[in-house]
Amino acid sequence: MMAGPARIVILGAESSGKSTLAEALAAHYGTVWVPEYLREFVETRGRVPFEEDQFGIARTQRERENALAERASRFLFCDTSPLMTAIYSRAYWNRVDAQLAALASAHDYALTLVAAPDVPWEPDGLQRDGIERRQEVHRMVIETLDERRIPFVQVGGDLPQRLRQVRGLLG
Repeated sequence: MMAGPARIVILGAESSGKSTLAEALAAHYGTVWVPEYLREFVETRGRVPFEEDQFGIARTQRERENALAERASRFLFCDTSPLMTAIYSRAYWNRVDAQLAALASAHDYALTLVAAPDVPWEPDGLQRDGIERRQEVHRMVIETLDERRIPFVQVGGDLPQRLRQVRGLLG
């Protein structure tokens, strides 16, 4: 584990409520959260990423996480991680390049949460694939965590239910 606040990562498919949960948890615990850099990437470039963009996206996500850890108190809530970027690389291109794989292997979070795909689907510009892909990616997340023996807790329901579940874990 890294020194500093306990890093809590929220993984999950698109439109599964990760950002909403991360922001609400940060507000509840009086700390900061790390937004998903991929959203900014898509908005500023006006396109979805290409395969060669994946490592840079994951690296930027981790750099922002490290920077915000210095401002966090007790917990740092992370909306995604390099592991999620690697899962999407596998989903779209059937492979993960060596640099991204190495970055994704450093999954050193105090707690890994998986957002269940049980909230209403909300299209979000260029980034969204569709509700069918959401189920497929969710399955890939669970399988990847199981394969790597990374313990996780799946959270589901509406936002108040998800907050109660996480507060029960964190106190």
